[in-house]
This record gives sequence, structure tokens and C-alpha cells, in this order.
Amino acid sequence: MCGIAGIMATEESDLDFAKLETMQSELKHRGPDGEAIWLKDKIGLVHTRLSVIDVENGAQPLFGPSGTVLVANGEIYNYVELRNEMLETEFKTNSDCEPAVHYYCKYGLDFCDWLRGMYAIAIFDPGERRLVLSRDPFGIKPLYYVQSEQGFVFASEAQALLAAGFGNKKLNERTISELLQLQFTTGASAPYLGIERVLPGETIAVVEGKIVERRRRRALPSGGPRKLSEADALVGLEQALMDSVDVHQRSDVPYAMFLSGGVDSSVILSCMARLNDFPVTAYTIGFPGAKVADEREKAGIIAKTLGAKHIEVTFDEDDFWKLLPRVTAAMDEPAADYAILPTWKLAQTAAINHKVILSGEGGDEIFGGYGRYRSLMRPLWLAGRGPWRRGILDGLGVLRPESPGWRDGIVSNETTEGLIGRTALQVAQAVDCLDWLPNDLLTKLDRCLMAHGVEGRTPFLDPAVVNFAYCLPDNMKVRGRHGKWILRKWLDAAVPSAGAFSRKKGFTVPVGEWVAAQGKRIGQLVARQAGIVERCEPSVVEALFAASGKRERFAAWTLLFFALWHQQHVLQMPEGGDAFETLTT
Repeated sequence: MCGIAGIMATEESDLDFAKLETMQSELKHRGPDGEAIWLKDKIGLVHTRLSVIDVENGAQPLFGPSGTVLVANGEIYNYVELRNEMLETEFKTNSDCEPAVHYYCKYGLDFCDWLRGMYAIAIFDPGERRLVLSRDPFGIKPLYYVQSEQGFVFASEAQALLAAGFGNKKLNERTISELLQLQFTTGASAPYLGIERVLPGETIAVVEGKIVERRRRRALPSGGPRKLSEADALVGLEQALMDSVDVHQRSDVPYAMFLSGGVDSSVILSCMARLNDFPVTAYTIGFPGAKVADEREKAGIIAKTLGAKHIEVTFDEDDFWKLLPRVTAAMDEPAADYAILPTWKLAQTAAINHKVILSGEGGDEIFGGYGRYRSLMRPLWLAGRGPWRRGILDGLGVLRPESPGWRDGIVSNETTEGLIGRTALQVAQAVDCLDWLPNDLLTKLDRCLMAHGVEGRTPFLDPAVVNFAYCLPDNMKVRGRHGKWILRKWLDAAVPSAGAFSRKKGFTVPVGEWVAAQGKRIGQLVARQAGIVERCEPSVVEALFAASGKRERFAAWTLLFFALWHQQHVLQMPEGGDAFETLTT
């Protein structure tokens, strides 16, 4: 994976090379294997490279006909097939991204319709004097931009823009309200004033520093469920899974996977084991000494069954307090998901021997795995209700004042995704795919892995899987107390030892336990942080950290994350050792 950035200055402005260098420096962790800055007139493009395919000759920028130039952060998994469809084209490298620039020259702004992969792409077309930015349909790879009187600027991470003096470190209070209530944010606006996201699936065209056209490629197929027998569904699922995992393994460097012991990662490992003639390396994390379920034993059984090389990583209370400031420093786009912690340490360990990791993100959204989906399908008299109805801090008396607008982005998505023929379950899945997935789970995966120069790949978000699974009948997703029913059925046959239909313990990080152990001390520190004082009642915050309820502990974790994040990314205060030392500075 890589980092990209660039500036299109207006005719009245100069192109500032020093700002390009600053953004390049800020993105170095995303691409430690090489770097380049390309300049022409009022255009400057930046690339930092993590070499995965065509290691020797695939450096960017890449060039197409008539001087068209491309920089990309991503992997185009069907690059072999795209090359075979353009036999008349003379390719200069074996890079997976080079076909994209040729498809742009042939199909214009529709070029992404042919791409199968994860990507954030920037193309400068000298003939049209046009800069084109495009992001993959699920938003697996990030892309941000700023429009100003001086021109148009973009980068893979918001912190690169801020470091170069673009955008504003002041916060968009609407998005911060969402963060505190949802643990993620929605829509096109980043948390920083003046910085916008290229939306998942969006392609934008920029001329003379201004956006002149927008197009959007949808991630999910339209329409409702199709009729399908269980036998046919299992056959179709097998084909889709094997196809996706096969192309997600395309790499010129070693790859491995993250194994939690749950359904999603076990399915991926099963496919990888069948596709490789060598043992797959599987990394599993556990929490010794904590009260939460430790999946290492179960993951070890699955790994042994499938002939995988199993590497266990531990994360304890000392890791929590020591690493938390480093993890929040990597999360320039905030997501208060406690899974950032184990993901960061897994990536740190994997980076020693691997540049590419396959992971199970997207399985719950595409196959209907969340408990909120099961709740949605119960009748109201059995407590059935829609998702995201109560905020993390609702009713706790913490916020002043409580903002009623934190759910507006969710409501908007529920309205637009309620298309004719879709079931309530499909609508809930679609809503999650629009914001929860890209702005929480995929942000976590991108930032935590890229902090260590590791590329994360998500086979469940491949079109082969998505187009098949999203249109399955509801009862093949949710049946009784089981979500992901058809996926469990497939896994039960493929790997009986996985216990696909056993009661799920759930992957939980014991942050509540660790915070409670230091509740009084850490609560006092959090309560006096500037970002907290501006929005919360300090005395209530302290009381929250002393409370023992599950909901209160999760609320305390959210405030702890935000306090550290605000200190590092808004106040620009450096890490000061562990979480206690950092919050004391």
C-alpha cells in the first residue's frame, strides 16, 4: 500500500514545493520503500511506495498515452485480466495499477467501472487540464481534499493536509457529536473544518482548482433478495469465496492473515489453506489475565486443522496504557473502536515478516452478522428495533448540551437506502456499509496497519462475494439466534472443528476492565482535558470513570480515546510516554 498527495494550484497561485515535501514526509509510514514528487506547471503529485507487486519496476508515478500520469494507493486485483483485455497496449511495468491509467484514457471518468480492488487514485490529464480523484466503492482506502482560493489539495491522510497548512485544526462540531455518540463519523465532512472526504465509490474531476463533476459507483447491488435454494447458495458461495481469496493473494511479497477464531477469519483461512501449497501464517491476539474470552485456544485448533503456522500475540493491561497514545496518534481520522488496540499490535508483529495481511472486515455487514440485525428482524413486541437508536452518552448527563443531531447522518442514509424491493435487513446492511464500515472498521484497519507499513486486504468486500451475498434471502443471513447463517453452514462443512454454530463469545477487548482498575486516577486526568471540558461536565466525567456498569465503562473508554486524540491531533501536543504521562503534559 502507499500514500498519495497532490496540489493543483489556480492560475493566480504558485505551486509550493515545500508543501509537497511536507505531505510526502507525513505519508512516509504508508510507503517506506520509495518516494517521488512529480511536477508540471501548476500540478504537483506525491507518492510514497510500499512495494507489493512488481517490486523492482513498479515505482510511481505511472504514465499513459499523451502524458497522462497516475499515482495510486491501492491494489487492483484483476490487473492480470485487464492487461489481457488490452493486448494492443504496450505496458511499461508489471504494476497492478498501470492498467488503470490506460482504462482512464479509453473510458474517461468511467474507468473505475472495470476495476476490482481497493484504491484511492489520482490522475492528471494534461489534454483536459483535469485532475481526477477516485476511491473504491467501499472506501477501503482513504482520500481527503481541501478546496481553497489557492487551489485544490488532496492526500491519503488528513494529518498530511494539516501538516502542510491546509484545512483547519478547529473541529467540525457536528462530526464530533457523532464521534462521541456513535464512535465514528458520517458523511463527506472530516472532523477538521475545511477538510472533506472523497466518498466511497466517488470519482471527482477538478479543473483550475475547482470540482467540476462528480460521479459515484455504488458498492451494493440494487433490488431485493433473489430466490435461491440452500444447495445452490452453498455452491455459489464457494465459488465467490474461492475466487475472491485467490485474487486477494496476488502479491510478489509474503502474505499472511489475522485469525480471531470467529467465523469470518476461519472462512478466509480455510480458503487460503486450499489455495496454497505451503502453510499459511495466521496471527491471533489474546488478553492474558483478563475476564473476556480469549480466542487463542480456539484459533489454534482451527490453525492446526488447516495446517497453518499459528503465531500468538498477547495484549495486556500494561500494553493498553503504554501503547494507547501511539495508537491514537496514528488515528488522524478518529474512530473510538477499542479494536484499534489489538489491530495495531498485531500489525506491529506481522510487519517483521509480512507486508500483506488478509482480514475479515466486511463479513458481518455483507452476510448479516450483527446482533442489531437479529434485533431488527424480531417483531416489535419481542423488542425488535432498528440500529443506532441510542447514543453512547445518551442520558448519562455528560454532554452540555446534548446534541439531538448526532443521528442525522444515519437517518439520511436510512432514507436514501430504503429503495423499492429492499428488505429492512438489506437497508440496515446498506446503511452500515455507507459509514460504519468505511469510517470505523476500515479506518481502523488502514491506519493501524499502515502505521507499520503493512497492507490490509478484505476478501469479503470483493464484488464476487458482495454481489452474491447481499442479494441472498434474509433467512440465509439471519436465522433464529444465528447471523451469517449460510456462511456458518459453509464453514461447518469445510472446517467442523471451527464450531460454526456454537454460541459466539464475541471478540471483546477488556478496556472497561482496565479503565475501571485506574478509574479514579485516569478519570481526573480525562475530565480536565481541554477537548473534554469544552463539551462535557467534568464532575460527571469523573463519576463515569468510577461507575461499574457496562454502558458507563464503554462511555468512559470513548471519552478517554477522545481526550488523547484531541490532545494529539487538535492541540498538537506530542506523545508523552504512556496514557497517564501524555494526559498530564
